[in-house]
Amino acid sequence: MAGRGTVDPAEMRAAVEAVSTWLGDDSTSAPARPELAAAVRTTVRTLAASAPGHSVEVRVPPFVAVQCIEGPRHTRGTPPNVVETDPRTWLLLATGLLDFETAVANGTVTASGSRAAEVAHWLPIARPAAD
Repeated sequence: MAGRGTVDPAEMRAAVEAVSTWLGDDSTSAPARPELAAAVRTTVRTLAASAPGHSVEVRVPPFVAVQCIEGPRHTRGTPPNVVETDPRTWLLLATGLLDFETAVANGTVTASGSRAAEVAHWLPIARPAAD
């Protein structure tokens, strides 16, 4: 990766492809931690680059947290607008295999604050290659 805020699109696509079988079928073995981390980090950082700002914090523990979407900057304490989820759910959202509103409704994504749902506007980030 060139810098902390930039993501090579080819690197992101390769990272997503490395975990795509697991995303399509959760009964397959989970990817190795480095592969999972790469897919999560590159897609979340791509979101931050596509929707720069500091109004919403997107958290995908244990791998990454970024601030994105234009608006008031958050600097201390718990941000007022937070989207948090697990790595698999994030990657399903990032690839368009899961809808944001559905994920919030079924409890796999927590979206707090009046602007958190704006993240949905920037999804999907990458689509897995067709089989």
